[in-house]
Amino acid sequence: MAIQSGPREIVTPFRPIPLDVPEGMKPNEFFNSAENLNDLVHNNGLLKTPENLLLYRKALGHSNEFDTSIIYNTSQSILDPLGRPVRRTQVPVDVKHVWNRMNQILIEFMLEKYPDPASHLVLAGEASLDATWPLTSPGVPSIRMLHNHFIVFDQEALRNATLADPNNPNLTDGGQHSLFERYMSNVYHRFFSSLDLTILKPVRDGSSQLALTGYPHGLPSWEVQGGVDALKEVRFWKEYDEVLKGFIDFYRTFFSQVSTRNAPMLQDTYFPEQVENILLFDNAFLKTAKKVRDHCITDAKYANDLRWKPAFKQLIYRNDAGKLVVTISQNSIGNAITELLGVVVKRSPDAEAYERQEPQLIEKLLEVRHRLIEADLGDGIETAYWPAQ
Repeated sequence: MAIQSGPREIVTPFRPIPLDVPEGMKPNEFFNSAENLNDLVHNNGLLKTPENLLLYRKALGHSNEFDTSIIYNTSQSILDPLGRPVRRTQVPVDVKHVWNRMNQILIEFMLEKYPDPASHLVLAGEASLDATWPLTSPGVPSIRMLHNHFIVFDQEALRNATLADPNNPNLTDGGQHSLFERYMSNVYHRFFSSLDLTILKPVRDGSSQLALTGYPHGLPSWEVQGGVDALKEVRFWKEYDEVLKGFIDFYRTFFSQVSTRNAPMLQDTYFPEQVENILLFDNAFLKTAKKVRDHCITDAKYANDLRWKPAFKQLIYRNDAGKLVVTISQNSIGNAITELLGVVVKRSPDAEAYERQEPQLIEKLLEVRHRLIEADLGDGIETAYWPAQ
């Protein structure tokens, strides 16, 4: 009997965090504080670098098979949460150099430990953490600092998981509700095809979709030519950033037209020639901006829910054929990075179940930490759960 394709909802147990939010503060206000980040370091920190990059265990993780993050921890040096770098284009060059090397080692480690795409889904990437919504809105990021995710899901667990409701707003992506793909698919793809990429090869045959979930839908995707070895090349990470810069140009240009009819091209675009020739002279692009603008004028709630600043999710993941694929999506709802691949994570407070899975998770986290230390990418952190080395 064939397994039905569709998004999956997987249950992940976690150990409740003994963290008290001070009286009079909202949770998202406290989670952005220096005090909370201090707790993150001392209770879950694995490794830190002189550049303030922090590798840590996800206390509220997506997967207990393998799940870790690197955060650019500027909480002690930039006290204004809205003044912190929240995407790679805002990170100093020397920090990004170290960041990319850490990414490469972590992704290589995951692929080495989980070599079979039929057995494990491997992904890495980040979502925007900008102040793209009103701070009072649900879903506003709890830690407003750039961090990325490294996650592995067991495919058997995904196959046995409950089918998720495809209308779940958290499954928003290019083929369902996204404004970009619904009304501007052709110009969106044409704009991305104009980027100068050599390692990243556009995927046009549908192989970017996972057979089990059917995701991602209709998004621009690129195969990483050379596989995991290509991640050791500086050129790959420059192209990965080019994709993000292209997305930012598209997003900002579109919403500038939504905000102001016939707005001039923004001064700080990354690809001004493509913006002028492809976007600002495309009827579908400008017609869609008018549609959204007209809706904003008559619907206050709709206008308030818009993310006027660039909101994105960008992933490197392994497809069914074992190829590494890069994709990027508008982050319309503020949904989890896993949901771009059709995986909805339902976190369940269950300390006993988490503790049964914890030893193998920690073993792998400490092993990859050792590789980072050997590569001169930081020093270990001692916690109540593990030593410094």
